[in-house]
Amino acid sequence: MTITPKDIPAQSQDRQPALESEMTPKPQYDRDSYQGSDKLKGKVALITGGDSGIGRSVAVLYAKEGADVAISYLNEHQDAEKTKALVEAQNQKCFLFPGDISSEKFCQSMVKQVIEKAGKLDILVNNAAEQYYEASLEEIDPERLGKIFSTNIFAMFYLVKAAISHFKPGSSIINTTSINAYKGNAALLSYATTKGAILAYTRSLAQILVEKQIRVNGVAPGPIWTPFIPDAFSSDTVESFGQQVPMQRPGQPVEVATCFVFLASQDSSYMTGQVLHPNGGVVVGA
Repeated sequence: MTITPKDIPAQSQDRQPALESEMTPKPQYDRDSYQGSDKLKGKVALITGGDSGIGRSVAVLYAKEGADVAISYLNEHQDAEKTKALVEAQNQKCFLFPGDISSEKFCQSMVKQVIEKAGKLDILVNNAAEQYYEASLEEIDPERLGKIFSTNIFAMFYLVKAAISHFKPGSSIINTTSINAYKGNAALLSYATTKGAILAYTRSLAQILVEKQIRVNGVAPGPIWTPFIPDAFSSDTVESFGQQVPMQRPGQPVEVATCFVFLASQDSSYMTGQVLHPNGGVVVGA
């Protein structure tokens, strides 16, 4: 079900990360018409930020395609448990790992536990991130800058380093960047900067791993209706969210998650170092 900006009332949440369970309307993480075809049968995927939003939708569609799923999240336990139930409803295993991915020790421990519990790791989805609305450059102090870089980009280094020895030819790494990496965003300066770093990281890592037959690609969403929105913006800004793109509406998580299915499967076997752009029709540079 698509939604229009008129469907989104003013709202905000006092906590960060925000909870999907408290959003109005609820994001769409699946669609009845999506029928899996074993594109990921027997695979094991680790998805950071898999409790809600795009990450939840990726987890559900991966399960529909036959993959077991491990989910990393910070402390949104209620959202994570729902995602686990959704994955298990597809007769696939789901492992939950609450913790802070800005810690290299946590990332190393999580990957080790995934191998112990699931036996292997085939797909790494680096999706978790944090963002802050910044009215001026002066608001961005060293502590905040260090925190957002640690979560959004340093964690990708930690996780790939921990996982790389477990990957086999045909494994896939998918990084979530953003439309803001291409066009910028004055109100999200620190966040947009990390997303630009993720773009360079994706292209560079793809060159390093191509000889190992490990593919590295990215997805750069536009305005998507996820908990990211009420946790970063004021309630009046959230109202009518998504009207700025040519389609004049926000995207739903499930409209993005299909990109992650494609990039994880053999359908994209001739792609590495590339980025897909589910953004409502905005044309951006390659």
